[in-house]
Amino acid sequence: MRSYIALIHKDADSDFGVSFPDLPGVVTAGSSIDEARALAQEALALHLEGMAEDGEAPPEPSTLDVIMAVRENRDAVAALIPAPSLQARAIRISVTFPEDVLGEVDRYAEMHGYTRSGFLQSAAKKAIKAI
Repeated sequence: MRSYIALIHKDADSDFGVSFPDLPGVVTAGSSIDEARALAQEALALHLEGMAEDGEAPPEPSTLDVIMAVRENRDAVAALIPAPSLQARAIRISVTFPEDVLGEVDRYAEMHGYTRSGFLQSAAKKAIKAI
């Protein structure tokens, strides 16, 4: 099972903040260390699920040595947070589209915050549910 290192920070008069050096922007906080750790597991799961839906591969977790080599990280407590098991691995395929249709797909995906793969996956899932 893959795990990521979370850094738990605590300033005076604040909750316990959690960040993931390997996943910038994935942050959470809790009023206790236990709560912060539980919320970190939830935040990690949601982020990795979103990456999978967008067809993005999660980054390889860094080692503790690499993370703690960064001076700013040394004031935090490191916690190992297990990543949820992914339901299925992504498989690269080759498909053929008329150029104009592919252009429409790309424009729509970009306007709605999808990658091309993420949009096509979402559209396929919706179509299958409608059957």
